[in-house]
Amino acid sequence: SAPSVEYRVKLLHSDEPVIVDNPSELPEIGAIEAISEPWVRVKIVTPSSYIGALIELATNRRGAFEIMEYLDPQRVLLSFELPLAEVVMDFFDKLKSVSRGYASMDYEFKEYRAADVVKVDMLINGDRVDALSVIVHRANATHRGRDAGAVLVHRAGHGTRQAQRDRSPQRHRGATGRAPRHRGAGEP
Repeated sequence: SAPSVEYRVKLLHSDEPVIVDNPSELPEIGAIEAISEPWVRVKIVTPSSYIGALIELATNRRGAFEIMEYLDPQRVLLSFELPLAEVVMDFFDKLKSVSRGYASMDYEFKEYRAADVVKVDMLINGDRVDALSVIVHRANATHRGRDAGAVLVHRAGHGTRQAQRDRSPQRHRGATGRAPRHRGAGEP
């Protein structure tokens, strides 16, 4: 299963928020008033030649640029605010890839903020598989479902929506590694 963070779910008929760290624990849509997610301050030290690529990486992950401070002519400290869910997914791997291994990062908790997130359920042969369910930002829900190559259903404030069904035929490969040729009627 994907790494997860603790979301605070405010229920309609309760003053105390519910902590949800597993998508299967997310209450039904009709019972939810609001969801908050943790945000962190991320500090990145990088060679100055990677500034643009790292700003793009952070902003593509819903990050907000805070400051840029030159530590010396070749090294820069960048600071961003990012949702923790974006950081724990694969941010560090992407950071290392974009900077060719030269950038380093540290993060600290900042606060909980209102979140427009949905639960993405993966269906295999029509059955929901809880281990594959994730909580993601609404804008990324369809993309995450397509990446999984399964049926995507996300639950949000106004019911359930089925966004995609993967009906691509399975391609079986033999010992040669080639897909079998489909022959028409009468062909040997």
